Amino acid sequence: MNSKRLIGCHVSTRGGFGRAAKRAWDMGARAFQYFPKNPRSLAWKELDAAAAADCFHFCREKEIPSIAHTPYPVNIAVGETRGKELYQTTVASLKNDLIIAEACGSVGIVVHFGHLKSKDPLQGYKNIIQCLNETLADWQGSAKILLENQAGQPGSMGITLEELVHVRSLANEPHKIAFCLDTCHAFASGTWKPGDTDRFIEKGHELGYWRDLAAVHLNDSKYPLGTGKDRHARIGEGLIGTEAIIDLISYPEFERRPLVLETEPGRHGDHQEEIEYLYRSLAENQKR
Repeated sequence: MNSKRLIGCHVSTRGGFGRAAKRAWDMGARAFQYFPKNPRSLAWKELDAAAAADCFHFCREKEIPSIAHTPYPVNIAVGETRGKELYQTTVASLKNDLIIAEACGSVGIVVHFGHLKSKDPLQGYKNIIQCLNETLADWQGSAKILLENQAGQPGSMGITLEELVHVRSLANEPHKIAFCLDTCHAFASGTWKPGDTDRFIEKGHELGYWRDLAAVHLNDSKYPLGTGKDRHARIGEGLIGTEAIIDLISYPEFERRPLVLETEPGRHGDHQEEIEYLYRSLAENQKR
């Protein structure tokens, strides 16, 4: 097994956060992602301190990093355009997720860049920065907000490395913000072209993106390059392909980062086969 590539998957928290960590470990995952609460609700969830501590200690013992994924309704780009109540609920939800992630010992919470239809093309970006600032103003934990790049539809916000880096730099406390790269989204948006990965890596260095990369969503794509469509496929079963995925994560920029599958489960209802396949493919690539 390649000890520098921490490949894992999204896991259920059924039975508690500690059980989620053990579930990931038992299937051969060396990193994992989980929902800190109901993925379809912004409602506050009281912290189960015992379950979080179980997760924290197990992950420390096994040296397995985790990331939390915020609920689907979170859209930090809309600001107060849909009402102050929704905005305040969103900020409270993000703070709630940070508290849970911190207690579980997670790297941070993954937050989609968001989108907004507006006559002012900059308003969505202003809303994102405001939301980040308010969420992080009093946050003293080590868990970070991990901004995720988008595929392109709906809208065209948050698809380039430049946007992500610039938004982070404009926030009041950028040291509390990092990035989560989604390979399917990068491919679908045309930001990453597998035949030109060297340039993609070089550009990330020019912008300072890789320095703040904290996690990766490792997904193949059901749609072609540049279509803007976000539909994940299992590794090797999509239009990116195993060779391109392995080539990308073989770069040193991806060492010791959680590389998390968000793909459909395999024959046995989990990702064990896909994780094993990726580790085998990495080993074969190193022999060439």
